[in-house]
Amino acid sequence: MGLRVAVVGGGLGGLAAALTLRRAGVDAVVYEQAPVLREVGAGVVVAPNMVRLIGRLGLGDALARCAVWLEAAFEFRRWENGQVLYAQPMGEACERMYGANLHTAHRADLLAMFQNALPAQAVRLDHRFVALDQDDAEVRLTFAHRAGGETKVHADAVIGADGIHSAVRPLIVTEVEPHFCHLSAFRALIPVEKAPECARRPVQSLWLGPGRHVVHYPVSGGRLVNVVAIVPAGEWLLESWTADGDLSDFAREFETWDENVRQLAAAAPSTKRWALYDRSPLERWTSGRVTLLGDAAHAMLPFFAQGAGQAIEDAAVLARCLREADRDSVPQALLSYEATRRPRAGRVQLMSRGRADYNHLPDGPAQRERDAGLRDGDFLRHSAWLYGHDVDAEPLLP
Repeated sequence: MGLRVAVVGGGLGGLAAALTLRRAGVDAVVYEQAPVLREVGAGVVVAPNMVRLIGRLGLGDALARCAVWLEAAFEFRRWENGQVLYAQPMGEACERMYGANLHTAHRADLLAMFQNALPAQAVRLDHRFVALDQDDAEVRLTFAHRAGGETKVHADAVIGADGIHSAVRPLIVTEVEPHFCHLSAFRALIPVEKAPECARRPVQSLWLGPGRHVVHYPVSGGRLVNVVAIVPAGEWLLESWTADGDLSDFAREFETWDENVRQLAAAAPSTKRWALYDRSPLERWTSGRVTLLGDAAHAMLPFFAQGAGQAIEDAAVLARCLREADRDSVPQALLSYEATRRPRAGRVQLMSRGRADYNHLPDGPAQRERDAGLRDGDFLRHSAWLYGHDVDAEPLLP
């Protein structure tokens, strides 16, 4: 191995970055503060732009074993009676158009897939990032441990892949207060045998209603159904994927909805809840030998289901930029990575805005116009800018 790269954060983006960098001949090591890698976020939509990159890492078969190959997606349903407003066939049609199909997966399964592909010494658990300093030659990092004590690490480059509440990001750019969207999300995993029949199919469904919507799809090889419900936040202000929600609050939000939605809410054994905050694209990702990746760089609202996909794209471009770099050229390589990735990631961030308003229209003329537009749509073809983009083929910007 050549360059020494420290990846701060052991989520999907951090593990994918380490694996992609190591395949490019870079000595990348992940430092994660948790004592074990664990699920955070439950379901993940694995879109074609992400599937292709996973396949190029040699993990296509592993993905097929843990993910669900969708027959249809963007199945929009009316809140009160389940009327299907639009459904997009996927499968072979998607593969013909984009070289890969849309999948859904449990985040823990994807984490395990990436971790199993890495050598044991490439993932260091119980390493909480504390500080760093850098000069023209290297970066020096300090990590703390739960039992006490610290570890010093020297690296040629540092990748901050430590999520929405990144500890690395404030060292690069001034923190900007996120905008509260006055919405929150309930999340639940339901055993498939307890879910209504419509939720057991290999289909991504979206129920649209006044002020709220529900998304569900199977994960874990079809053994579980992932449910995400976007509702008014009320007094819920906590932005945390691990905070427990109240099942009675979850059910109450949908007590007048179609029986299938009520059954999903009633079948949830537990729920997590988090408040939704919008963030504008950062003015920069990089300072010297330190850069950002994934949610640390471009945290986005969930309405395009591209958070994980954009992190994997980051990893692929980062590896291309560092593959030919030496220790002296690392800062320039990281600036090239930022210049190449920031416009596209920022576009996805901005496109995610306003989608809640579209999904949450009250019944009336605007809602009927939206529903008519859905029936005339072609979501698969309209997603070409997102699903068809190949980061391995795009030119690297200086």
